[in-house]
Amino acid sequence: MPATISSLAELEALYDQPAEASLLKEMDRVIPEYRALIEAAPFASLATRGPEGLDCSPRGDAPGFVRVQDEKTLLLPDRRGNNRLDSLRNIVRDPQVALLFLIPGIGETLRVNGRAVISVEPALLESFAVDGKAPKSVIAITVDAVYFQCARAILRSELWNSQKHVARSTLPSAGQILAAVTANRFDGETYDKGLPERQKTTLY
Repeated sequence: MPATISSLAELEALYDQPAEASLLKEMDRVIPEYRALIEAAPFASLATRGPEGLDCSPRGDAPGFVRVQDEKTLLLPDRRGNNRLDSLRNIVRDPQVALLFLIPGIGETLRVNGRAVISVEPALLESFAVDGKAPKSVIAITVDAVYFQCARAILRSELWNSQKHVARSTLPSAGQILAAVTANRFDGETYDKGLPERQKTTLY
């Protein structure tokens, strides 16, 4: 690809200096104002890395599902999923993680960088139980940096504008995608038919 940036000097010459507020907003701990954002968020993306490369995984539950144990520690229950364990495999081998929190209707997002371990301490798992079902593990994150991201990306995307929501029927379904990637060895129609009930009964 022509005209690419290949050095930090070239990159920094291309962009303006960051505004003072962009630098001052970063903290090495969760202050009360940032705690309020975390406790209001029902969704976060978890980024990890391992020998095979990078992974970014969606995480969601009731607002506050990521628990602020103290100003340096976040606790994220690992709820039921597809059992690929991509994020957890990465954390075992490389503790560095990043989180991006989204709050419906709010333009600002919250970013957290830190180091994680996977806990299976019984009392901790039980404290995250929902409907009597505890997670198999909890990701404990030591916070290294936390800061809010301005609303420009959300405003440009109109993410929370309901008039811009995409009708599910206009895009390939999960079953259709599975059928395509397996050259129809996978029965996509049957998969789609049973998906709503499977999701309902396996949330926790």
